[in-house]
Amino acid sequence: MERYPRRHFLQQLGAGIGASAIASMPALPVVAGPPAARKLNVALCGLGRYAGYLAEGMLLSTYCRLAGVVSGTPAKITDWQKRYNIPSKNCYNYQNFDEIAANKDIDVVYVVVPNGLHKTFTIRAAKAGKHVIVEKPMAVSVAECEEMIAACKTAGVQLAIGYRLHYEPYHQELVRLGRQKVFGQVRFIDVSLGYRLDGIPPTDWHLKKALSGGGPLMNLGVYCVQSSRYVLGEEPIAVTAQFGPVQHPELYTEVEESITWQLIFPSGAIATSTSANNFGVDRFYASADTGFFELSPAVSYGPFRGRTSTGELNFPDINQQAAQLDGIGQVLLAGQTLPDHIAGIEGLKDLRVLEAIYKAAETGQKVTLP
Repeated sequence: MERYPRRHFLQQLGAGIGASAIASMPALPVVAGPPAARKLNVALCGLGRYAGYLAEGMLLSTYCRLAGVVSGTPAKITDWQKRYNIPSKNCYNYQNFDEIAANKDIDVVYVVVPNGLHKTFTIRAAKAGKHVIVEKPMAVSVAECEEMIAACKTAGVQLAIGYRLHYEPYHQELVRLGRQKVFGQVRFIDVSLGYRLDGIPPTDWHLKKALSGGGPLMNLGVYCVQSSRYVLGEEPIAVTAQFGPVQHPELYTEVEESITWQLIFPSGAIATSTSANNFGVDRFYASADTGFFELSPAVSYGPFRGRTSTGELNFPDINQQAAQLDGIGQVLLAGQTLPDHIAGIEGLKDLRVLEAIYKAAETGQKVTLP
């Protein structure tokens, strides 16, 4: 039997009852709500694959609209202008990007360039007086995260991280089940994400450490670290980790091909995860004192499916990008401060864990986190 009904939990979140920094997850997103008085004008900085998902999300968003683009490839700018009816005055390249400061028709810059460039464009956008949303991982080091947070604070703008799953119904249910101890204390979490990247060219930026910051741990493992942290509502206190065998040495000269790690939490819970570029996996499983809950697919783009020890989970499949943009957009339009769970401090917390995982794998030693 559930100790706390789901409706009661979401009402508490909406009222802000007992909302600590790490516990401040949003209530269920309202994807189709009343028309906003105005929408935030968003410029996408970087027009790679994921930018396409964001553009489609903005077509469905109640609070955000695609108003501008930034790219180093002129042909991409031309294509996006035609597809999304973007005026030339809202299009920039990487050289003249700083001129966006004078453009009153852009409110937010969404940074979707390779990880190693997140800091540069976040700071440039902040200095231009624009709010910033940056994709995860927030940066390639804790030091870079700290610089980004400081730059946005100095400029008087807000910094959000693209944690789309915070607004996704299945993941909000995982949070409820874990934090409200519906099945008692969670003792064990197994969450992993991997894809077979067959045919990836050796020039791909994901394989270059200066641009990626690392291999699948940075690209995929951040989802696993996130879900372990937000389901438990705790920060890990120690890490062990192991690099996997390299199956394609001609490609993986700078970053890992796979990595497995274990997080130890203050409650005694253990989370074990793998992220990989050489096999497919996408699952979340949590074992608690009196039951379990799981998703598979789990931390990708879905559609998600799951169950608990008492039955199937059944929630609507939503556009994750639209829900995230609406969650952030509502706050910014209201002139309110972003909650910590979606702000720069959350991205920094993830990088602390990611750095510790790499250190543990490189040294073969347990790494203690403060």
